[in-house]
Amino acid sequence: MKIEYTGRNFTISPAIKKHINDHFKKLDTLLNGASQAHVILTVGRHHRHVAEIVVNWHERSLTSKADTTDMYASALQAIDKINKQAIKLKGKIIDRSHHAKPAKAVAPSPLPPVEPEKDTPRIIRSRRYSIKPMTPEEAVLSVQESADQFLVFRDSETDRIGVIYKRKDGNYGLIEP
Repeated sequence: MKIEYTGRNFTISPAIKKHINDHFKKLDTLLNGASQAHVILTVGRHHRHVAEIVVNWHERSLTSKADTTDMYASALQAIDKINKQAIKLKGKIIDRSHHAKPAKAVAPSPLPPVEPEKDTPRIIRSRRYSIKPMTPEEAVLSVQESADQFLVFRDSETDRIGVIYKRKDGNYGLIEP
């Protein structure tokens, strides 16, 4: 890997060059040595040391910037950021060349969708019925005329609530409390 250095308001010592070169070895093996890096070291106001790194690799540019009070720490943080970017980029390139599916498509969802059990019956509220006073015979006539299978009514003689329903044998049933 070819590394160029630029110092702004700062003279780059051989010790810091050696420190940066040692930490670039991991990145150099990751990118297969076919890359170029530009390291810009700046000393700013209030003793802020800024390290900017730009790595060009296969028509792509990876950049990072770190700002601390120590130049060695700034350089190390910037190199770590570049390493993370390079790992992510190389993983994408490998996945694309191997026609990998996205992680969202392969990984199961954290919580499986909750589906009601098919064996348990559910209560479905449909509508309200108006209870009309009528005799059981009038209730049977109302059930015959409608498409409903039952009718809730108030018995006009006893003033009690009753239910008339169609039975499977063709007759009508009466439920009274």
